[in-house]
Amino acid sequence: QVQLVESGGGLVHPGGSLRLSCAVSGSFYNMYDMGWYRQAPGKQRELVAGATSGGSTYYADSGVGRFTISRDNAKNTVYLQMNSLKPEDTAVYYCYADILLSTVYTSSSRYWGQGTQVTVSS
Repeated sequence: QVQLVESGGGLVHPGGSLRLSCAVSGSFYNMYDMGWYRQAPGKQRELVAGATSGGSTYYADSGVGRFTISRDNAKNTVYLQMNSLKPEDTAVYYCYADILLSTVYTSSSRYWGQGTQVTVSS
């Protein structure tokens, strides 16, 4: 069974930094895009950043220049380095991974982590 386990959330002052990690465990055939969404209270879940298996990355405008996504394919782990954090970055951050369990399946499925709280406040 595939599981995604996040870590690294917490409380930080405005201007501070946090590094989120998400490790994928379990048995699968292949993994494609990995990344992060976030959901603030009363708002819809939104994409923060993603990384393809080939190394390309993409970001929401809100994180450009402040957030950096990276992945370690050997460790099946994706990271999100967040710098210059603002109060509006406060949200629950969810990692995802697009995984093909086996060649029996014709397409991958998106798996989600349980979420980690990031609070930016003075």
